[in-house]
Amino acid sequence: MKVLLAFLANTAANFLIGLLVAKFLGPEEYGRFALAFSIAVVVQTALYDWLRLSATRFYSQRTRESDPIIRSTLGSSFVAITALLVIATFLYSLIGPELDFDSELILLALLTATANGLFDYSTALARARFEDSAYGRLVLVKNLLSLILIGGGAFLFHSAGVALAGGVASLFGTVLLSRAALRDPGVHCMDARTETVKGLMAYSAPIVAAHLLYQAMPLAARSIVASVFDFAETGQFSLAYDIGMRAVMAFGSALDVLLFQIAVAAHEEHGEDRAREQVAHNMGVVFAFLLPACAGVWLILPSVEALIVPAQFRGPFGHYLGLLLPGLFAMSFLNFGVNPVFQISKRTAPLIVAALTAVAASLLLLFLLPWGKDASNLTIAQAAGYVAALGVTIWFAMRAQPVWPSFWDLFAAVVGTGAMFLALMPMRAMPPGFFTMFAQILVGAAIYAAMVAAFDIAGLRTHALAWLRTRLGRR
Repeated sequence: MKVLLAFLANTAANFLIGLLVAKFLGPEEYGRFALAFSIAVVVQTALYDWLRLSATRFYSQRTRESDPIIRSTLGSSFVAITALLVIATFLYSLIGPELDFDSELILLALLTATANGLFDYSTALARARFEDSAYGRLVLVKNLLSLILIGGGAFLFHSAGVALAGGVASLFGTVLLSRAALRDPGVHCMDARTETVKGLMAYSAPIVAAHLLYQAMPLAARSIVASVFDFAETGQFSLAYDIGMRAVMAFGSALDVLLFQIAVAAHEEHGEDRAREQVAHNMGVVFAFLLPACAGVWLILPSVEALIVPAQFRGPFGHYLGLLLPGLFAMSFLNFGVNPVFQISKRTAPLIVAALTAVAASLLLLFLLPWGKDASNLTIAQAAGYVAALGVTIWFAMRAQPVWPSFWDLFAAVVGTGAMFLALMPMRAMPPGFFTMFAQILVGAAIYAAMVAAFDIAGLRTHALAWLRTRLGRR
């Protein structure tokens, strides 16, 4: 539970920092910042994401003691990859062709990729060992430093480069201050094994390839918007995607922080059949939370825009996010609901097929949809690509997973969300503001909670009562 609270606090801080950066930079400079950050995400995914995935799947308190080579291999791999990135960057600066984008921002994007890769790897280690305190400290320190360095840099200098540099400093500073808690006694880099690297990468490579394709889509979209329109429109488009993706993925990630590690533990202690049952249960829980959450985001969107979105971004923000939401739901459910089927079984190749489907569907729609005065066609194409990827992933999962969530749980979640949606739809026409949003959230939560209590959707009522009994018993 402490890990979940820390994750939610981290998510809230990321929202605040993202909005402050957008406000202080303005649409044009934020467009540059967003494009550079997308480059960082793609580089991080390609080079470092397999370390996070391997730590989450194969590293645990048990393997920490019985198989220290895993930690040695992961640590040595990070150092080797970073050294190769530095060498490649230096060589490109000497003999490579000039790029259209600012060289300073590209260099900062590469530093951001390395810093964020190190931070994500560190938090994955803490999560895998269920060390709530270490995870909480990492998140707290990072958020405090980010607020000061990124937000302060954007406020004082109104520069995308300064904001990115603040992010790099905050991430490296966080890991440096927390390194003692993450150290494994007796682990040395020289103990790393090539065979272990091959095994970890064989598991992670299809997932990384899929993630890389998904991350390349917003990078390509932002580049196209900047070319066809300008950096100001890129900023408008990017803020809606960034905030929407963080919001929707936060719901799924908050559940994944706990649920996936429980499935891994079930696999280690009871075998693959028990793990499949846990994955099926997790899938139902993720669906039961994500569907009403995404519907709720759309319903309160006018008030959210009026209350927290910087004035320079209002209008386009709500328009773009409304178009993106179906795709964001699909991407979040794909990552945290369906993908664990393949991660637990260690058969992750179908994820590449799904990602290629997303790219193909997006490109097809990009050619078919007409261009207008803004980037609506790109937004629709991107969202549709994510939906297509979810469909393909479910098709593969149905062939690999003999255990699935109860149909009635999923149906009840749809009915509950529909009831909430119908009740709140008239309230969407109310003047946007804090009290409107508060009333919408209160009424929507009450309606969906009543459906959960009546039908025990995904076992949530059972879990809630068990938790209450435990809490009352302790008193």
